[in-house]
Amino acid sequence: MAPSVALSTAASTSSSSAAAAALPGLGQTALSLIVVLGLIFALAWVLKRLQGVRTGGPANLRIHGGLQVGAKEKVLLIEAGGTHLLIGVSASGVSTLHVYPEAPAMAAAEVPSAGSGQPPMATAFAEALKRALGQQVKS
Repeated sequence: MAPSVALSTAASTSSSSAAAAALPGLGQTALSLIVVLGLIFALAWVLKRLQGVRTGGPANLRIHGGLQVGAKEKVLLIEAGGTHLLIGVSASGVSTLHVYPEAPAMAAAEVPSAGSGQPPMATAFAEALKRALGQQVKS
């Protein structure tokens, strides 16, 4: 065999072995990327689930209920330092709607009407909200 043919054969063998060696490296990189993306999505899912869980917050501030009244607006019944407040939260800010002199009576034991489909606390909160806003409560 001529030296030039042996040289070209050795060059093609080394380039094909380099390509074969790069393939496992590429597969390992792709697998690592998939694992990292999976961890990111899993962490996002866990954080979304734990969003409502608040630990270590101020002990004298509690949210008793809320009602979404618009795309970016909601009404919350909160207790701050023993005072119960009905507040409105919107994109433009927070405003006090009503200050209760004593804790509002929320009858948790009441059973909603069969057609309402709401839990008892939601019905009681809706009635308290209507009373606070001065509307008549239907029986």
